[in-house]
Amino acid sequence: MIWRVLSIVFLFCFGIPVQASTTATATVTFTISSIDSISISGNPAAFNINTATAGNDPASQTDSSTTYAITTNTTAQKVTGSIDTTMPAGVTLNVNLTAPSGATSAGAVNLTTTPQNLVTGISSLAQSGMQIAYTLSATSAASPVANATRIVTYTLGP
Repeated sequence: MIWRVLSIVFLFCFGIPVQASTTATATVTFTISSIDSISISGNPAAFNINTATAGNDPASQTDSSTTYAITTNTTAQKVTGSIDTTMPAGVTLNVNLTAPSGATSAGAVNLTTTPQNLVTGISSLAQSGMQIAYTLSATSAASPVANATRIVTYTLGP
């Protein structure tokens, strides 16, 4: 009885009920996979090489209207580029990618059917809006071609 009275007095005086506390735990399981993603904003405008100054090769054309974005959570990555079919004799297609933060651009690279390093030293970043500049050049040895296309494949990886 005395304990009951003391408990009631303690409750009124201190406003704290006398109770034992309990705890519970939960285990959270997760996985973060390797992520290497690249996207291109679109295609450059069509090139039309149709002028030359007498005594010189035809004028090259450049289009810098497209951009690319990458996301990677790994280190020592690079962007490579290649085309699906060899260019005609006397014609070259160069591409120059602006490097993301902390990486290095190879500058203007002549695209072939073999993947070429375009940007190296990419590590753990998400960045977009980086410029792509395509340049089409032809020498006087280039035969006329109408509406030819090449598919440029960009790859982000080790």
